[in-house]
Amino acid sequence: MPLNTSKNFKTSPKVSIVIPTLNSAKVIKKCLDSIVIQKYTNYEILICDGGSTDETLKISKKYNCKILKNKLKTAEAGKAIGLKNALGKYIAFIDSDNILPTTNWLSEMINPLEYDNTIIGSEPWEFTYRKSGGFIERYNALIGANDPYAYITGISDRKNYINHRWTSQKLETQDKSTYLKITLMPRQTIPTIGANGTVFRASFLKSQPPTDYLFDIDTISSALIKNSKPLYFAKTKNSIIHTYCESSIPKFYKKQMRRLKDYYHYKSIRKFNYQNTFSFTNIKFGLYTILIIPMLITTIKGIIKKPDIAWLFHPIACFITLYCYTSVSMLYLFGFNIAQSRQKWQQ
Repeated sequence: MPLNTSKNFKTSPKVSIVIPTLNSAKVIKKCLDSIVIQKYTNYEILICDGGSTDETLKISKKYNCKILKNKLKTAEAGKAIGLKNALGKYIAFIDSDNILPTTNWLSEMINPLEYDNTIIGSEPWEFTYRKSGGFIERYNALIGANDPYAYITGISDRKNYINHRWTSQKLETQDKSTYLKITLMPRQTIPTIGANGTVFRASFLKSQPPTDYLFDIDTISSALIKNSKPLYFAKTKNSIIHTYCESSIPKFYKKQMRRLKDYYHYKSIRKFNYQNTFSFTNIKFGLYTILIIPMLITTIKGIIKKPDIAWLFHPIACFITLYCYTSVSMLYLFGFNIAQSRQKWQQ
């Protein structure tokens, strides 16, 4: 029988909530509203802003947030700045387009870390599915990933509605009733854990070499390689809302392009052991998309498992993603400058 690991905190360790922002006025209020109603109250909110010109900072100041300047603008640079200034025992990375779905969310995330001091971090095992959400938000919750590539290649880190697994990777897992304790091994492919509501021990993050950019999965990967021993992580049996792109296909395209351009632009400083450009997983995703039938089978399975018109976005998402991956990869291989400006970026 799984253990009941719920715990009443005798003390309330401080949590530093780090939120990178850049023109996030459209989403930041709902994010902050969901934080300030948490029953767990010993936290600080660090807004790491990349130079917003909209109402982002004006809104944030109403919530007594600490505002930090992020001259490098990217979310990863914002996380690094937040970590350097954090006072908490735990660091919670919340994206500006995240919403905490319940008032117990923060307590549920901290519980595994307080119960088991071998666990370095915790993360929800699924995205919240909301009928009221935009069709792209619902689609991401249905496949358990923001990027169909991660879902198709089996490295996603949230539960999907087809096989109800949070990842396809074979990891040693212990069911602790309110969370899963998973073992991450050196030289093993690991899921894309680390974003959208992930809580880390500050001591773990600060034990890594300081850097201007904090790529969360890289931090885990480099620690595994450096120490040559397992790390333990908790997948909490709760969820987080990610309003990712809502119902905007142009925004989805823009974010996929940004994802790939950022990957290649910062490739030289990345630690995570990504597959080579023409690896089996890339070929698998390319064939999956080009042959069309596999996409249609997934779409039909999804509609049967969880009826929702949002499944019809799956083939479109795959074609957009394949185009973005292919075009940006070709630009990189032929030596074109793919650095992108955040000057006009809006969340």
